[in-house]
Amino acid sequence: MDSRHWHILGAGSIGSLFACLLDQAGVGCSLVLRPSDPALERGSLDILLREGSVTNRHNFALGSPASAAPIHQLLVCTKAYDLEESIASVLPRLAPDAVIVLLANGLGYQQRIAEQWPRFTVVSGSTTEGAFRATHHGQNREVQRAGRGITWFGASELGAPDWFSDWQEIDAHCVWTSDMDAVLWRKLAINCAINPLTALHHCLNGALAERHELALAVRELCVEIATVTEAAGHPEAATHLHTSVMEVIRATANNRSSMLQDISAGRPTEIDYLTGHLVATAERLHIATPRNRSLLNAVRELETSQTLGRNR
Repeated sequence: MDSRHWHILGAGSIGSLFACLLDQAGVGCSLVLRPSDPALERGSLDILLREGSVTNRHNFALGSPASAAPIHQLLVCTKAYDLEESIASVLPRLAPDAVIVLLANGLGYQQRIAEQWPRFTVVSGSTTEGAFRATHHGQNREVQRAGRGITWFGASELGAPDWFSDWQEIDAHCVWTSDMDAVLWRKLAINCAINPLTALHHCLNGALAERHELALAVRELCVEIATVTEAAGHPEAATHLHTSVMEVIRATANNRSSMLQDISAGRPTEIDYLTGHLVATAERLHIATPRNRSLLNAVRELETSQTLGRNR
């Protein structure tokens, strides 16, 4: 197969999953690690991808932002708040015709990045694939594929670009869409209904269906979220939102949301790019969102208290 070479920036669970899937399909792939990552000293990294009872080992060449090899296709899988700094760190390596695919949660950063670096082709992505990092085994890293989903890529152009053929080769359902905004708003809406509640109540997703008071909170949040989403020009993303949210909660009942994982680890969350973006949009449209605003403030306060606790 005549394919391109992909560099992946952000070798967490999702970045590692897609690296393994590209490698498995015979598509060239390298990892770009932070200069502080001790794996850089070895020059390569083994990732064990587990799905059910099957385990496959994949070996990847490593590079840092300071490496010399040019980057033509870059998949960025960092947290939303790290996107701009991460891309800036590899600017010297980006070829003039570079394609940058953003696969982070939330909204509010896509247009800013495209405007900041107009010479590159910036494409949005979104995935419902499930994966989490397991324990290290010696010098190996282990990723568990927890559930299969759909991965969308999209831009304003109607037809899929040539490089998308690489993603049609991998063992995942990848779709090109010319209406990526609708996809991103649908995922934002679902994340806003689930993630902040699990983070504040330190619970698995399933508790949002099992505990009456949390199930009621989900329903009330969905009413506000759907109103804002429709007013923002995405009625299809608001359709049957509560039903879709409950389906996701039941399907991922044993999952710990990314926001809960961040809070548990004392890391910043992506709340500003999820509920923060929703509330800001509601303000611009003069729509009241008291329940979502309350969640936004509560998560921000929790982040602040954790930061103060670490600095004492």
